Amino acid sequence: MKVEYIIGLLLLISLGIGAVVIFAGESKSDSNSIDLPLSQKDATKETPFVEITNPSGFVNTNDAPIKIADYVGKQVILLDIMTYSCINCQRTFPYITAWYEKYKNDGLIVIGIHTPEFAFEKDKKNVEEAMKKFGITFPVVLDNDYGTWNALNNRFWPHKYLIDIHGNVVYDHAGEGKYEEIETKIRELLKERADVLGSKFEEDDATASAKIVETKVSSRSPETYFGAARNELLGNGSKGQVGEQKFVLPSKINPNQLYLSGTWNIGKESVEATENSSVTYSYDAKEVYIVAESKSGADIEVWQDGEKVTNVAGEDVHNGSVKVSTSRLYKLINNPVPGPHTLELRVSPGVQLFAFTFG
Repeated sequence: MKVEYIIGLLLLISLGIGAVVIFAGESKSDSNSIDLPLSQKDATKETPFVEITNPSGFVNTNDAPIKIADYVGKQVILLDIMTYSCINCQRTFPYITAWYEKYKNDGLIVIGIHTPEFAFEKDKKNVEEAMKKFGITFPVVLDNDYGTWNALNNRFWPHKYLIDIHGNVVYDHAGEGKYEEIETKIRELLKERADVLGSKFEEDDATASAKIVETKVSSRSPETYFGAARNELLGNGSKGQVGEQKFVLPSKINPNQLYLSGTWNIGKESVEATENSSVTYSYDAKEVYIVAESKSGADIEVWQDGEKVTNVAGEDVHNGSVKVSTSRLYKLINNPVPGPHTLELRVSPGVQLFAFTFG
């Protein structure tokens, strides 16, 4: 285990759950709310913005390229590092879209930097469909080669940077939460912009953040990956090995470990069932999500504690099954309260599984 990963885990244990983190370009974990070095700098020192670097395309711009420099001196800029299958990012989308709608006529521009975690998130059509689903109409940059991510020395999804009218990064926040604080800072910067430009910013008492019910995350189970590149939590079979494997479910199932049964083709990012197979996971959370795709629209049966899921089914589960028809995050379980459960997925051939996330 790398030193960077150990340090990262210690940091995350101290902070809770809610952001996706990459350490040393390999390992990931969760964190709720993280103030990064930019936030810790002396507020009197200017931190110039970092320009969009090596973009692969643009969404919501009619394919017209954009640069941060286009807006400096004119608008306040909220830069949002995200990827569409990330549950932590998805939980921030209602706030970002609400801020954009409330303040866009006052000089706020939001620019999404879509940096993919999985290969299917590089597909522009997939990103366009996801942005439409989440009601995102502001410009989104496809950062498929991690150009802007690396230029910012970023390691987190989601991560927000606020840039003032002078082009300086004056605030940043990684993870979920601090919505009122972020909106307060946006309003401060919009007032400063109005003063600089000789215009008016009529600030009202109602904030957009206050109208949204924040999701409380109570999971005790970590994000868990299926692919060989990051399957450290695999409870049976050979970890880190690409290729076809035959798995047998052991008699004892340990909590927070991934168990496969049947024959699976193991790739770097995902696993694919080559016959009717199953996944077993003993977790402790309220909600369960899975990142999955299928070219054929195959099904997954969802069982919890020995029963086919009905009353606690997530929004993507119907009659105890989920049809995997698009490459995205699927909600499998919505328990009334958090707690320990055993999840079983009965998977048809052709389904690719990437990661479990919990809420």
